Amino acid sequence: ALLVSCLKLLGADVSYYVPNRIDEGYGLNEAALRRLAERGCRVITTVDCGIASVREAEIAAELGLELIVTDHHARGPALPAARAIVHPAIGQGSYPFAGLCGAGVAFKLAWVLCQQASRSKRVSQPMRDFLLQALALVALGTVADVVPLLDENRVLVRHGLDSLKRQPPLGVAALLAVAGLADKSRLTSEDIAFSLAPRLNAAGRLGQATLGVELLTTTSPERAKALAEYLHELNASRDSLERSVYLAARKQIDQHCDLAVDAGLVLAGRGWHPGVIGIVAGRLAEKFQRPVILIALDEMGLKPGIGSARGVAGFDLHGALTACSDELLTHGGHTMAAGLKIDPDRVAAFRASFSEHTATALSAIERTDELRIDAEVPFAGLSLDAVTQLEHLAPFGHGNPRPLLCTAGVDLVEPPRRIGAGQRHLSLRLAQHGVNMRAVAFGAADWDTPLAEKPGKIAIAFRPVINDFRGRRAVELQVSAWRPDVQAASTLPASQPLQVG
Repeated sequence: ALLVSCLKLLGADVSYYVPNRIDEGYGLNEAALRRLAERGCRVITTVDCGIASVREAEIAAELGLELIVTDHHARGPALPAARAIVHPAIGQGSYPFAGLCGAGVAFKLAWVLCQQASRSKRVSQPMRDFLLQALALVALGTVADVVPLLDENRVLVRHGLDSLKRQPPLGVAALLAVAGLADKSRLTSEDIAFSLAPRLNAAGRLGQATLGVELLTTTSPERAKALAEYLHELNASRDSLERSVYLAARKQIDQHCDLAVDAGLVLAGRGWHPGVIGIVAGRLAEKFQRPVILIALDEMGLKPGIGSARGVAGFDLHGALTACSDELLTHGGHTMAAGLKIDPDRVAAFRASFSEHTATALSAIERTDELRIDAEVPFAGLSLDAVTQLEHLAPFGHGNPRPLLCTAGVDLVEPPRRIGAGQRHLSLRLAQHGVNMRAVAFGAADWDTPLAEKPGKIAIAFRPVINDFRGRRAVELQVSAWRPDVQAASTLPASQPLQVG
């Protein structure tokens, strides 16, 4: 969307093509290249793909297509023979920050194109206005792609959030409205991660990604509103599919996996929707603190299985797939997220190979879920002013998590209550030394019975947030873990298990 808008501003005759992730995969493919060449296309610029497409680049050359690759993923042993490659980790005099996402790389290219069109480092006013508005798209892409919010990414997201609030593209403004964020005084990276990104991703996950690009590039308020509402409905469908696959995957783990032995999990199911397996793999990787691969198999077993993998800190997921590539048809990605295609008959062999590699690369200690507490803070210390000061550490996300605090001696004021879509979350009312706090435990609805039955006080790990609702700002807690209280929250006997969401 960013490059299409930029090239149109510069007067180019430009269109876009988004591969159907279910039928075509994520990147360049021969059939699409041939169709584009037949349509009269002469220059193709990739976004967020192409760095491993060596064969496809050869086909593009044979078709007379000029290929420009912009990507941030891990390269293979050979680079594609493209006219130009724009990649933060490749080339002479490596770029000072290699952590840009695909949208960040596209923004860098757009910036230089605008400078060249202006024949100056200072771009013309229309181009300046475009680049400032484009920062909103960069913020969306950076948070949604779960790249580290460090270094330059922090700068891009910080200013992109301001742009998102002040001057969002028409489609983004419509998306903010359906997500209930239009009236917020300020937007956060969590608003992108949990409200905007899922609605945009729903289109691609359910095979209609071009609608997302249209939403982000449309100049019609009516079309923007209609598309935003449709994506909102698609997201609800995606959520239902995701819950179904999650329950099936958990059943496989309970029945066939030994978590004391299996360092990595490879799960496969017929009829699983390929568009949601990545989300489920991410949830399971976080819950079980080990790499997880979900493979969606064709009902009839006639097509290759489509796999989506999610990793954990300290483990090179792309390297692991490369080590097991003899069992795969294709694969690509980076250290924390990857995709693959596999012959259904090779799933068992791949599972064994991946488990063996993971057991060597990831120790039992690294597979143990660990909470890194930043400070012990009583409820009385969580004033609005204090938590506002913590917000200066934002934007929060991968690589820069929101501070995790703990406290003990907490009472449950009323029985926990399940809330949210699918009743997956828990609403809590907590008290400590006369101070009452509202809290939410996301994805931890199964805590309701043990919490209600647990007598006495509890100790909790939590992240404080500011709930800004209709102009009323209040501190709330996002509870990450709990256990029965002991005298000090930092010294807990092994007999008191930690309940982690």
